[in-house]
Amino acid sequence: MSKLTRIGLDKTQSEKLAKELNKLLSNYEIFYQSLRGLHWNIKGSQFFELHEKFEELYNDAQEKIDIIAERVLTLGFTPLHTFQDYIENANVEVGKNISEAKTAVTLITESLKTLVILEREILESAQALEDEGTITMLTDFITQQEKTIWMYSSWLGN
Repeated sequence: MSKLTRIGLDKTQSEKLAKELNKLLSNYEIFYQSLRGLHWNIKGSQFFELHEKFEELYNDAQEKIDIIAERVLTLGFTPLHTFQDYIENANVEVGKNISEAKTAVTLITESLKTLVILEREILESAQALEDEGTITMLTDFITQQEKTIWMYSSWLGN
């Protein structure tokens, strides 16, 4: 039996990486659902601006969820796909019944920070495996999210 995956990577290291990516997937699913709630429940004078921005964010998160799941499949493993799995494997804060702008944006920046930290950890595993596909995916995510954190932090006045 080959010690390599169908894309030529070490199977044991790929399995470890797939588990890490499933943790990332779980965090994105919780973040996505929080964003939907923020989008639906935001109130106040900044409703129109934030309602639209939150929609942009959840559409982006939904796209990233698909990309992560497909990467797990590309590595030869199964992406997590139940809410129970997501809850058990995620550590981003759940945003529940948030309607105030500053609270919502703070949740977003903190969640993105959590995601970026996790992505950097997974990036180390991908680099050790020389998995250019995962490295590129994570680098693209991190670059975009760092800018988003800066923009939302500026909105908060930080």
